[in-house]
Amino acid sequence: MTELFDYLRLGVNIDHVATIRNARGGYHPDPLRAAHVASKAGADGITAHLREDRRHMTDIDISRLIADIDLSLNLEMAATDEMLQIALKHCPHAACIVPEKREERTTEGGLDATGGYDQLAPIVAALVEKGIRVSLFIEADGRQLDAAKSLGAPVIELHTGAYCDKFGAERDDELQRIREAATYAAEIGLECHAGHGLGFDTVAPIAEIPQVVELNIGHFLVGEAIFGGLESSIKRMRSLMDNARADISDRRSA
Repeated sequence: MTELFDYLRLGVNIDHVATIRNARGGYHPDPLRAAHVASKAGADGITAHLREDRRHMTDIDISRLIADIDLSLNLEMAATDEMLQIALKHCPHAACIVPEKREERTTEGGLDATGGYDQLAPIVAALVEKGIRVSLFIEADGRQLDAAKSLGAPVIELHTGAYCDKFGAERDDELQRIREAATYAAEIGLECHAGHGLGFDTVAPIAEIPQVVELNIGHFLVGEAIFGGLESSIKRMRSLMDNARADISDRRSA
């Protein structure tokens, strides 16, 4: 029987607090302060992407987060030797391997775990050996899930960007793809996370997928913080997730 999860973890990505800081230079706003606010507001973990070009988070940011937050850190990283050495040095709770292009504004699409299998294999193995929870950020595609399983990554994170960008029937189709992928992930023994582009109006249907264990949300929360504060935006997201989870629990017990 496929295990279902009543509680849905929220990982708050604080990258774009650093983006705002870097737009002017200096130290404000401080990503570490954002992590503490997220903890107070109900986040279960902090996600930070150390890009090769350091466009938002910096090496010092990662060091400070490792040293000063109580929540687990999920380090998003490209599959490069440089990032592997940084991950092995800091030993975060988790490392999510994502695709990365210098010219992109944000992560566009999922990692190609099938085409990049030979490159990924030694990196995944080294992280797993160090005791770091490895996840692969992939599309909702059975071939990608099979590759993740074969690589030995215990976790996959399904890319929800296309689902968030579409409307009507097209969004419904994307949601169904994610549901099917989450179900298949659980069947083959992979822990299933999801994220990218989720907001107040798109989170509930993803949160209702019982096989999904964790959502990682960042840009939207930082954007909403401009209007109502970071703590308020995280608390509202946490509430929407909890309510959606309660709905599926009620349906199962009815």
